[in-house]
Amino acid sequence: MKLLRATLIALTLAMPVQAQDNPGATAQAAADRLRAASQQLDKAKSARDRVKALTATVQAFETGLDAMREGLRLAATREDVLSRQLAARDGDIAELLGVLQTISRAPAPVLMAHPDGPAGAVRSGMLVAEMTPALTARANALRRDVEEMALLRNLQETATDDLRVALTGVQNARVALSQAIADRKDLPQKFTQDPVRTAILISSTETLDAFAGGLSKITSSEALGPLPDIADLKGTLPLPIEGRILRRAGEADAAGITRPGILIAARPRSLVTTPTTATIRYHGPLLNYGNVVILEPQADLLFILTGLDVLYGEMGQVLPAGFPVGLMGGNSDQLDEIVSQAGEGAGNTRSETLYIDVREDNNSVDPLDWFKADKE
Repeated sequence: MKLLRATLIALTLAMPVQAQDNPGATAQAAADRLRAASQQLDKAKSARDRVKALTATVQAFETGLDAMREGLRLAATREDVLSRQLAARDGDIAELLGVLQTISRAPAPVLMAHPDGPAGAVRSGMLVAEMTPALTARANALRRDVEEMALLRNLQETATDDLRVALTGVQNARVALSQAIADRKDLPQKFTQDPVRTAILISSTETLDAFAGGLSKITSSEALGPLPDIADLKGTLPLPIEGRILRRAGEADAAGITRPGILIAARPRSLVTTPTTATIRYHGPLLNYGNVVILEPQADLLFILTGLDVLYGEMGQVLPAGFPVGLMGGNSDQLDEIVSQAGEGAGNTRSETLYIDVREDNNSVDPLDWFKADKE
């Protein structure tokens, strides 16, 4: 009877556990990415095109930090699942070990005897033969779970050092990028801004539409011709920032107000870049939008970006694709916040918003007609 009971418990314990992703590998890959970004920073500072190299470095840090957050979240969640699974099976495992210990202490002749005679002994032997592989498999699975828990805990401890280095690195990269942009003097200048006309336009307009429509009035000269047509890039341009679409064109906000542009949720201090070669038609504070950047990729096409904190470049400059135009606001990443958010599996890590409005022939169009993004 004890043998049958032990067999049933062992077979229950041997039931397969649902397959899980490997959060340890995810977090380890993120750590490797952050180390690579740190090495990239040293090379970027001495690169010939420092702006391009530092831009790529800042983006590498941002991507690596994002991956590390997700890796730590998965690791914490997986560790919690394993702890619950092991705790839930403690009773069954203890009962199984108790039964097996009782059997092992019984004399060999007693083990060979069976109340039902030889046929019962044969059946018991068959049960033992079936139980042994299942018990071995479950023991191996439990050992792997325990080893995985130890690995996850160790990974979360060592991740703190990687995060500390990475956070220092991304701050240094942003400072170096700002200086590199200030030092760069070879960008083409399409026009010269007239500050008086600009001030008059700002003071006389009450809407973004009116301001965008009057941009041609704030220049004193056009030194370069129009930029090439980019119609063939329509629908393929990258978003100016890494983030998640919070609200699409025409969707109402909490106050029931609809706008023609899209709203992107981004992380604090995220880098904003121009999606294609474009002229800076305007940048600076405007109305109640905060800092605004208006890019002109071609004649009669404007990309309007609002909500930035730091602005790069000068009005009239022609920027190459991927060139930084500014940084989002908010507090920089803090080590304690990242670790606590990973442990809680929550937290609003995308606290900043970038509003994007696209205008063709002075009419607003859906920005997702131009930008490649998840449209579902």
